[in-house]
Parts: sequence; structure tokens; C-alpha cells
Amino acid sequence: MISITVTALVFGVIFLAELPDKTALAGLVLGTRYRASYVFAGVAAAFLLHVVLAVAAGSVLTLLPQQSVHAVTGVLFLGGAAMLLLKKDEDEEEIRKPADQSFWRVAGTGFTLILVAEFGDLTQIMTANLAARYDDPISVGLGAVLGLWAVAGLGIVGGKALMKRVPLRLITQIAALLMLALGAWSLYEAVAG
Repeated sequence: MISITVTALVFGVIFLAELPDKTALAGLVLGTRYRASYVFAGVAAAFLLHVVLAVAAGSVLTLLPQQSVHAVTGVLFLGGAAMLLLKKDEDEEEIRKPADQSFWRVAGTGFTLILVAEFGDLTQIMTANLAARYDDPISVGLGAVLGLWAVAGLGIVGGKALMKRVPLRLITQIAALLMLALGAWSLYEAVAG
């Protein structure tokens, strides 16, 4: 059964953490050059693969004692918050325009770009942590996929408008605060449990 609470929490955390990421900017660039639906198909498939891998890794962590899992996820969340607060603004990366604008070529470009850029990314690590934390792989996976897809859709269709209205620094700070709160709560549970 799917937990709406866990799904919503994961969605919010992943959505906010992914907004200032380079992959959101890559989606924006691809979306301005190619048919949006083709780009989204490739990007969405890559994000789905990343979430499946992250949830599987996080599910393995649930086999460890709960106190240990809370301590590890707490430290990782705090580390993720520090990464968000300390990272420098990234410039848009140049994305080459394929000569062939067919569905498979454009979707393949989006898939490959996101697949490579997201391996070991903060949101993938966070998804694994959340899967370990909540021991609810379906709800965590659903929230993470929907969060990543929402950012991809925003980036592809309306990223420029969003970034003009909401400062990137503010989005990053909100995501970091959420991660700090989750990290502190996990460490509290590790000590109190």
C-alpha cells in the first residue's frame, strides 16, 4: 500500500533538491532546442532507472539495525545539506545538437545526458537514504520519480520563467533546511531509540 504522507514528503524533498541541479538546466537547454515531448521521454526514463537503483540500495540498508540506519541517514542528510549550501552556482553546460531530430535520437540524447549526469548525484543518494529511512520502497520510489519528473517538466517547458520569479539561491536554501531537519530528526531517533 502506498503512503501518501511518505510519497508527499519524498516528492517535496527531491523536487526542491533537484531544482538547482545541473540536470534541470540541461533539461531546459534540451527543451529549448528540441520537441519537448521527445526530450521528456528520454529524461523521464533515465530518472526512473536512477530511482529504481537508489530505492534498491536504500532497501538493502533496511536489513541493518534501525538505530544504525537512523545514524547513517542522519549523517548523510546533514552532508547533503552542507553540499547544497556550499556548492557554487554551475554554468549551463553546452549540449550538442544532433543532426537527426527523430524521437529516438532526441530521447536518446536526453536519456544519456541525465543517466550520466545523475549517477551518484545528491538526489540519488537522498532517495536511497529515504528508502532506508522509511522502509517503504514503493512510496519513496513514487515520490522521488514524481519529484524528478516534475522538475524535468518544469525545466523543459518553463524553466526560464521559474528561475526569473524564484531565486535559485532561495530554492537551494529551502532544500538544505529540509535536509537539515531530516538529518537532525534521524540522529535524534538514533540516539533516543
